[in-house]
Amino acid sequence: MALSIETFSNLRGGNAFFKAVTHPLAANAMSALIERVRGRAVALVDPDGVADALGEIYDFAGLDLVGTYVQDVTMIGHGVLGGAALPVTELRAAKAQSVFIAAFDCARIVEKLGPLLPPGAEILSLDLIRLPDELLSNPARYLDTINFATNFALFRDEAGFHTRLSTSDYWSGYGGRGVSLWLALFDRDGRNLAQWREAVAPDGAIILDSRVIRARFGLPEFTGQLFLHAVGIAGHDIVKYALDTGDEGTSLSATHDANSWPAEYYAGLPAPDSDERVTLWLQNSLPCPIPARAVGINRMGGDETRWLDQAVPPFATLAVDLGAMWPEARWPDQFEVGAGKYFVRPRYEIERRSKRRIAHVNVERTDLEPDPKLAELGNLMGKGHLLPAPILPCDRWRTVIQPTPMARSQRELPLALLVYDASGVEVTRKPLGRLRRDRSVAIDLDQALAGTALPGGQGHLELIYDFAAGGSGDGWLHALFRYEHRASGHQADTSFGAHMFNTALTYRDEPQSYAGRAPGLSTRLYLRLGDAPYDTICHLIYPASTPWLRQSTTDLVLHDRVGREVARKRLTIPCSGSLFWHYGEVFNGPERARAGDGGFVLIRDVTCRLFGYHGLLGPDGEFSLDHMFGF
Repeated sequence: MALSIETFSNLRGGNAFFKAVTHPLAANAMSALIERVRGRAVALVDPDGVADALGEIYDFAGLDLVGTYVQDVTMIGHGVLGGAALPVTELRAAKAQSVFIAAFDCARIVEKLGPLLPPGAEILSLDLIRLPDELLSNPARYLDTINFATNFALFRDEAGFHTRLSTSDYWSGYGGRGVSLWLALFDRDGRNLAQWREAVAPDGAIILDSRVIRARFGLPEFTGQLFLHAVGIAGHDIVKYALDTGDEGTSLSATHDANSWPAEYYAGLPAPDSDERVTLWLQNSLPCPIPARAVGINRMGGDETRWLDQAVPPFATLAVDLGAMWPEARWPDQFEVGAGKYFVRPRYEIERRSKRRIAHVNVERTDLEPDPKLAELGNLMGKGHLLPAPILPCDRWRTVIQPTPMARSQRELPLALLVYDASGVEVTRKPLGRLRRDRSVAIDLDQALAGTALPGGQGHLELIYDFAAGGSGDGWLHALFRYEHRASGHQADTSFGAHMFNTALTYRDEPQSYAGRAPGLSTRLYLRLGDAPYDTICHLIYPASTPWLRQSTTDLVLHDRVGREVARKRLTIPCSGSLFWHYGEVFNGPERARAGDGGFVLIRDVTCRLFGYHGLLGPDGEFSLDHMFGF
């Protein structure tokens, strides 16, 4: 059963209370608070209606609760923490040694409740688990979401595998001052291996390397998760990053930030092929255990759910072998995960012929229903929602596309596949029909092209809704894209969802914008750079739901580690076209030397919204690929 707590609302955004009470520092303080009142008669005051949510995370079963008290008269008599809520006007009669107020910023509440408090009772509140002001971006308002810009990352330095997290200080551009990171590293069992503060240069790079961290703290090998909390920030309450994992030659992967709000369901999890092993890295994001049989996995569209019989301790990591759990399932089957709101968007790892790659699943929406208006918007919004993905040079890479249902209400996906060359000319269009939820298909681009030449050998593809034969859509169109280096056999998985791109008209919140209201017709993308012997590759796509400007006006701005601009290159991309480029070809040797280790590229365009993919390419064909993040 899922936790009965709101973590995120697509209408209201993130729930800061959830992050405030699950922060690792708050969890330690809460344990001390519970011990402080254990053995004492406690009256609980719930002015904001959060006591039940708090009880989902922390064990109040051993406390002597003499009553729960509410201010909202509509809640009187309702069940709160297993008992019927009483009016706060009866609080003075409670035989309580302690009064616990389930709220932050309680000074005024205590003042107003003064005449109602039991004589001699100790007054406690959630202010006792409040983070220190030095970890708050806005100390004046504790439950401001900007105070809880947190995230998790799968982090490993074990058996030759290393992890490197890269991002930049994009908050200073929005008014952030003195940005820093508070970090906590947990091992596989949820033990805290290290806590520390990391200073950040204004507008500079942020690089967290598992090898450096392990040496700094003298740690043994570990596989676990890294908790990140950004402080001194403005503009964005999300910690975005690129995550590179790999060893010294056989494995290389890129993925990105974990979508920091735990969800009830995730989907887009591929079943193993006959020569593969697929591991789901289940990482508890909460300070409470995940009970046995609280997480289930079912084949997409199927009725049977198989449950994990193993409990997972707080902040611990569990490797789930999908092949052992579903031995009869084979690619292109796919799974959905009933996560119960216990963990943020998890990663999966595929082992194939001694090579490994890591990618992530996506949040499966529970609040969507089909939107009949989408089929009527073609005359105004053109292609409407579209999902772009690169076609890497066809002589070197093979591309496979797998549509993935990403809403619990989706029963079908009426789709078409469009292929464009780099100049923006549509090369072919292939209707895919009304794909049923229980019909997992993998479309090989070689077969879809059916011998049709792709001028220049590269370009991009788009998945769009195709209502010609009926059907419905909801705007939450997703797909997994799998790339294979033909010579080396190395592979990469990446997945994303559709948006409307580059149209002046808006529909609901589309086209989305990273800053301000829709339509979002500008670009600010982050490109991390790899160290030798790896070259950095980037594929930029100029998708358009309706015809927009004939070509982009795009700047590639190279920075060094502390954020100083080193070089700038201007390029153009045709509307509905794309550009595949190498860092080592666009920027010359002296420029790359000035950027140095930890340099990065910001991709800026104020004329249109670009979509990008980035990766690393090694000398023996090992490579990584994932979509880029913007801000």
